[in-house]
Parts: sequence; C-alpha cells; structure tokens
Amino acid sequence: MKLSDPLDILFKPTRIGGLELRNRIAMAPMTRAMSPGGVPGENVARYYRRRAEGGVGLIITEGTFIPHASAGHDENAPRIYGDDALDGWRRVVEHVHDAGGRIFAQLWHVGLVRKPQVDGVGRLYDGGPGSDDRFSPSGIIGGNGLPLERVGRPPTPDDIRGAIEAYGAAARTAKASGFDGVEIHGAHGYLIDQFLWDQTNLREDAYGGDIGRRTRFAAEVIQEIRANVGPDFPVVLRLSTWKQQDYGARLAASPDEWAAIVRPLASAGVDAFHLSQRRYWEGEFGTEANLATWTKRLTGKPTITVGSVTLNNSMAEMMRGEGSLPENNLVPLLAGLERGDFDLVAVGRALIANPDWPHRVRNGTPLIPYSLSMLQTLV
Repeated sequence: MKLSDPLDILFKPTRIGGLELRNRIAMAPMTRAMSPGGVPGENVARYYRRRAEGGVGLIITEGTFIPHASAGHDENAPRIYGDDALDGWRRVVEHVHDAGGRIFAQLWHVGLVRKPQVDGVGRLYDGGPGSDDRFSPSGIIGGNGLPLERVGRPPTPDDIRGAIEAYGAAARTAKASGFDGVEIHGAHGYLIDQFLWDQTNLREDAYGGDIGRRTRFAAEVIQEIRANVGPDFPVVLRLSTWKQQDYGARLAASPDEWAAIVRPLASAGVDAFHLSQRRYWEGEFGTEANLATWTKRLTGKPTITVGSVTLNNSMAEMMRGEGSLPENNLVPLLAGLERGDFDLVAVGRALIANPDWPHRVRNGTPLIPYSLSMLQTLV
C-alpha cells in the first residue's frame, strides 16, 4: 500500500550519536517482570524480536537492575549483571539484531520505590524492615501531597560514589553484551529522580540544595558511564516531571528551571533525552510545546517523545480499570517530527497489543485494543 505523505516522517532514518536507526519509532521501556531470578529467557528474546520484526527501529528494554545492593525491588524483573542474566541478554540482542532492529539496555535503580502490590496499584513505598539499607539521597519518601517520612539514613559520599560506579559497571557490561546503547532511567520517582526532586533530596552537601546541585548525582552517573563505554557508544537519559506517587508533581515550573536541570546533564555526555509524559501532546510551562520540544530547544540534543500514542487514555486512567482503545492521535506527533521539535517517538502499551504497530500504522491496518490482561502473558 502506498505510504501517505504525512506518515512518511515516521519511517525516515535518524541517528542517536553515531548510531543510525532505520526509522523514528522506538519501543518504550515497560517492566514486564517475566524474568525469574532476574534472568531473561527465550520468551523474553522472542518478545523483543517480534517488535523488531514488526518494524520498530529502536527497542529500549524494560528496566534492568544495576549491580548495586539496593537497586532492585522485584525478583522477576531482569538484572544486568551475573553470567546467567548476561547470557540471556546476549540472546535477546542476537534476536533483535537478526530482525534488523537496534536495542538499548535501560539501566535502573529504584531507590526507595517498592513494587506496587497488585497490577501497578498499591503502595509505592515501604517503610518496613530493611528500609535503612536502601539507597536514596536523604532516606525521605513522600512529598507533594503525601506526608514526608524518613525511612532510611542519608548515604555518605563514599556510598554515593559506590552507586555511581555501579551505573558505570552496568553500562560497560551492556556494551560488552552487544547492546547498541544504554538508557539511564532518571524518571518517575526512581533514584536519579529522587536526587533531582527537592521534596526527596534534603541534602545540604554538594549533592543537594539548589537545582544545580541536585543535578550533580545524575551528571556524575553520566560521566562515569561515558568513562566506561567511550565517546561513541550512545547514552540516553530518560526524564519526567511526574512521579508514580504524584502525577501532578513538577521538577521545574519554568523553562529556566528546566534548563538548570537538563543543560548540565547534556554537558555531562548524553547523546539524547527521552521525555516521559502521560500524554505526549500536552504542553509544559504554560505553552503548547511538550517536554521533549522544550528539552531539545534548551540543549540542542535529540529527543524522544512518549505518552499515550494511539491510545485514548493515559496509563493512570488505564490502571483504574478503564479500557485503552485505539485512537488516531498522530497528527500533532507527525507535525512535531516534521518541524524538528523532537526526533523519535516511543510507543508503549500500543506495542504490547500490537507487536507490528509500525506495519499497521504504515498500512492503515486497524490497531488491536490494549487491556490490562495482556500484562499476564509475554506475547
């Protein structure tokens, strides 16, 4: 079927750093918790391969726990250390490459966040036994409508250095395992976001205080990763303003405040930013420009936009039990790509329901609705 002109931009090649991608479509990282003991099996390899075969140019894996004592919160989510897990990831990479795709490992440390109790709904934090041993900037949870509560001790500078080195080791391992790049998870209330947010970072040393100092941990993580993988290996940073515990939270209230966060991180060595929003078409800072657009304007770096692509509701609404029906909301996306507001789009839930989402969109084939029940299997 003839490719329509407006859709053509989605299927044009692009680059992140020195890596060429066959189109502008990325698979968003989505935790599936189908890797018992942290080891991705053949089912995981087939799951990612199907998306590459379906036309996705760049696959970003679900979060992989870095080699740090308190990085993880789910024994069935994958890790990026240990011979068994790395053997599994090498199979995943081979499958994706055989299908013509590229794949980045997402590096993840949850900080004080705990696994939600049921299907993504429930307590995000736990002040129970063992909290004192979990790593976070100030041992503080809550904020913006939730009571602040101290459940652990602030780490020492040596503790912080250890966590930074764990990110570097994970990136080095990902490169050695054949991944085409890495994405650092700095969004959604997890560890790096906890350092960036003034509600959870109450430190009074060089890692806390004003916005500039709160970026130091993230900047040093990026620098450590760059030192471990060299100048040419792609490094992406995922950021958001919202948190899982507070969708209304904002890291920054103005473009100037956002610039104070993203410019030092761009200078630290990232090749691109991945900006997570509940709905990609919503503007930030009282403007029509979304977060990916603002970030590209302020840093000059390529950006990936994401949020409810071809779906009629956000993840939060879906988690309340509402169905997610297909919706053609691509017009502002295609216009933004044409203008150069952002460079790629990440597709999440719609790709779980439609492994061949790029082919379906290109050919005008109807999309399959997404439902929560789809999370019970890895297809």
